[in-house]
Amino acid sequence: MKLKIAVLVALAMSGLYLPAVAQSTDSVMLRKIFDEALVNGKCYENLRYLCKKIGPRLSGSAGAAKSVQWSKTLMESYGFDKVYLQEVMVPHWERGQKEQGFIVTGNKRVPVALAALGMSVSTPATGITAPVVELRSLKELEALGAEKIKGRIVFFNRPFDNRFIETGSAYGTAGDQRNAGPGMAAKYGAVAVIVRSLTAAIDDFPHTGGTNYGNNPKIPAAAISTIAANKLSAMLKKSNGQPVKFFLKTNCRTLPDVLSYNVIGEIKGSDNSNKYITVGGHLDSWDLAEGAHDDGTGVMQSAEVLRVFKAIAYKPKNNIRAVFFMNEENGHKGGIKYAEQAKADKEEHIAAIETDEGGFTPRGFSFERATPAFLTNINKQWKKLLEPYETDRLVAGGGGTDIGPLKESHPGIQLIGFRPDSQRYFDIHHTPNDVFENVNKRELELGAASIASLVYLIDQHGLSF
Repeated sequence: MKLKIAVLVALAMSGLYLPAVAQSTDSVMLRKIFDEALVNGKCYENLRYLCKKIGPRLSGSAGAAKSVQWSKTLMESYGFDKVYLQEVMVPHWERGQKEQGFIVTGNKRVPVALAALGMSVSTPATGITAPVVELRSLKELEALGAEKIKGRIVFFNRPFDNRFIETGSAYGTAGDQRNAGPGMAAKYGAVAVIVRSLTAAIDDFPHTGGTNYGNNPKIPAAAISTIAANKLSAMLKKSNGQPVKFFLKTNCRTLPDVLSYNVIGEIKGSDNSNKYITVGGHLDSWDLAEGAHDDGTGVMQSAEVLRVFKAIAYKPKNNIRAVFFMNEENGHKGGIKYAEQAKADKEEHIAAIETDEGGFTPRGFSFERATPAFLTNINKQWKKLLEPYETDRLVAGGGGTDIGPLKESHPGIQLIGFRPDSQRYFDIHHTPNDVFENVNKRELELGAASIASLVYLIDQHGLSF
């Protein structure tokens, strides 16, 4: 026995024993976090209220305002050390009456499912009817030029590239036609733009989303369902040179910016009064549905991280914040404001984690500022701890839109994206199907526990790998 104790003392003095002790302590804490989230979790029922009692929460809307006040009250009910609202001016765009769209060939009018893109301008009251030109890329648009674009409706029909395993990569490579396409088409004289919905699913649910005209003229823009896109493309191919036209009528408008808020809850750190770890998602959502996966799951998981810490009596070393950002969907003003205020207050942010890829089964995390050495070491230290919970995929990748502005104001920060399974997200994203019923309770709670586990590990050990 004396020999065993002497060996342990020698190992401890050499530093070789300490990592094993730390791993054991961390394992116990992670188990507590998961037990609390899975047995006593609150994020699912909170999400139910957000979706069913409040519903769509587009910036500037009554729903957004109601969600801010409810979220503040929710955080206060959990006894966080500090809960407050951070003022931010946000865009106010309204869809108006339901859009109309028809493929027009001769005397035939074929109705299609479509939705105006966010920040789009309206058509004239009588709508627009014009010949359609089908394109697959912005380069094709530039190659055709004004001669073949002027007076026409541009139809961007580039589908998802299904070779990507992570569907977010397919979304990223297809997204330029929605984001920049309408503005660029307007530059060449197009009268309107319709865009294939950004999804691999073949269905009749149009996917809205923001567009950015830049300094170009503004023309009406809408997304059509993938079934409608395939139908229109087929009719164009069979037209034998005869014009295929499209009728589009939208009723949207942009109103003056309005005052809104980021909602922030905080647990004070015991050691580092000016160091912060932020976890957040965005409270706003598009107006077509309840914004369940995008991003009700993210904000409810963020609040759950702090609630779990309170429930298991964990006292963090650093300040831990849950931030419900406003206006991610059509302006990013909440994320910009948060970063500006953090810089003005001279706060030191160690890390920021964003959860904005749905409430699906957790897989791991992506690190935006990850060198090969960083990834090697963080996997060496933490992968085995996270493996029992199947959330151990620690890779290089993006952090997120709302936490992105922190990169400029906090050079040392690590930006981290929560990465759940991606296969179903873009079937639902920005559609009428983004409702509470499409969220799985168990998956949502596993995600909240996974994020809380990473926050705990960062709080205890930092990120100096």
